Amino acid sequence: MADEELIIRRIFDAPREEVWRAWTDPETVKCWFGPEGYTTPVVQIDLREGGMSLYDMRSPDGKDIWSGGEFIEIIPLERIVVTDYFSDSEGNPVSPSEYGMTGEWPDQLLVTATFEDYGQGKTKLILRHMGFPDEENRDGACEGWSESLDKMARCVESQMMPMG
Repeated sequence: MADEELIIRRIFDAPREEVWRAWTDPETVKCWFGPEGYTTPVVQIDLREGGMSLYDMRSPDGKDIWSGGEFIEIIPLERIVVTDYFSDSEGNPVSPSEYGMTGEWPDQLLVTATFEDYGQGKTKLILRHMGFPDEENRDGACEGWSESLDKMARCVESQMMPMG
C-alpha cells in the first residue's frame, strides 16, 4: 500500500565514504539524527548483520523517544537494511502509543539506505522507510527524515576539508 512507504532521494556534496560514515558512526549520527530542534544524546550501532542499533531522540521539551533495530543486510559503502521499532532505553520494543503515535503499527518497520556515487565527489542517498500504518504517520516521518537529512548535509559538508 502506498501509505506504508516513504522514499527520499538526496544528493550530498560529499564523497560516498563521508556520507556512509555519517550514517554509521555513532558520534557522527549524534550530529544530525532527528528533526530540527531535536538532539540525539545516545546512539549505539553494532554495524554487522544481526547487530543492533539504539537511538535516543530528544525533543526540544526534553521528551526522549527511543528506537531500536536489527541490521538485516550490510554492503559496505552501498546499502544498509535495518528493522526499526519504538523501544525503551534498553532496546526492548514498546508500543508506538507509548510515544503518542496513533494508528495500527506493525511490530517493526524496515529502513533501507542506498549510497551511490553521483558525479564528482557527491553522493546520492536513497532512503526507503516501509511499514507505516497510514498516510498521516508516513508524512510525519517524511518531514522528520527531511529535516534530519538537512542536518546531515550540514554535518558532512562542514567536515569537508579543502584540497590543497
